[in-house]
Amino acid sequence: SRSSPGDGPRRVAGEAGQAAGEADSDRQTETRATMGLLEDAIATYSYVGLWISLSAGVILYNKYVLTSFGFPFPVTLTMIHMAFCSVLAFVIVRVLKVVKGVNMTRDAYVQKILPVGCLFAIVLWLGNSAYVYLSVAFIQMVKALMPCVVYLVGVAFKVESFKTRVMANMVAIAVGVAVASYGELNFHAFGFALLMASIACEAVRVVSIQLLLTAADIKLNSVTTLYYVSPACFAFLTVPFVFLELPRLLTADDVNVNPAVLLSNATLAFALNVSVYLLIGKTSALTMNVAGVIKDWILIFISSMLFDAPISALQLWGYLFAFAAVCYYNYTKFKEREAASAAGAGAECGGKEMPQKSGAA
Repeated sequence: SRSSPGDGPRRVAGEAGQAAGEADSDRQTETRATMGLLEDAIATYSYVGLWISLSAGVILYNKYVLTSFGFPFPVTLTMIHMAFCSVLAFVIVRVLKVVKGVNMTRDAYVQKILPVGCLFAIVLWLGNSAYVYLSVAFIQMVKALMPCVVYLVGVAFKVESFKTRVMANMVAIAVGVAVASYGELNFHAFGFALLMASIACEAVRVVSIQLLLTAADIKLNSVTTLYYVSPACFAFLTVPFVFLELPRLLTADDVNVNPAVLLSNATLAFALNVSVYLLIGKTSALTMNVAGVIKDWILIFISSMLFDAPISALQLWGYLFAFAAVCYYNYTKFKEREAASAAGAGAECGGKEMPQKSGAA
């Protein structure tokens, strides 16, 4: 068949139109991808900002209630939190079924959840009691010791292997915290003892979770943790409450009991746990660790101004040294996990290729 003189220009025009359409499609795809990345970034920063605000808010609010407000009963305050969180977690998991629960047998609950609940009760009791005696800024600085204590407990329970390099890193953290403690202007020995006992119990709790829950493949998020652990925690807290705080509550005349304040404080504590669920669900635990570093610095300076707790230069330099050591430790742990993940992926790929090679032979 013959082609007419106009076929060539029409073909060229058609190809040009097709190319222009493909270019428009590519631009639209790139625009959608860019908008998707932007939306993800906005969501991530929103969750991070929400968690930092709520986490700092709970700590500052607890400090206010236990000291300035006139309710110096940390066990009672913690029990209010646990009761409130238990009820709301039950509604979310069992009634509304927004969050899926875990298949938990009675034996598993008694053998694995109750020990964790007992340790958590001790951690909250001692940790909140420390706020009565120590400044928020100083407590945040001393909490930089947590990786060090967790590592030592992990080595003792054979969850971690002893490494000289890691131990040197832990010593650096301890030295920084020791300098910060020496520079504390309002040091209180009993409050410091409570704080250290709380950190030690928290380290044991973290390792216990690895031994009891992770080994049994029981995975709890922040909401299901409240559902299962909060009632046990409440029950264990009744012991120090009955013997230590109830007699004082019954005889004290100057206790400021305001239901609105206590309820709003418990609501903020529950909202914090929900924000943890959202943050880890939408981002990662690493993002939360990085956000925690930012939160600590914000808390140190804000609490210093709010509660008139001055920070000495020596204390700040000591914490800065410990902070740098903690950052280095977190970085090395991240690189180790990254290397282990890459090695696991390589081994999996190698395993998939093996049958092909043997078949070819």
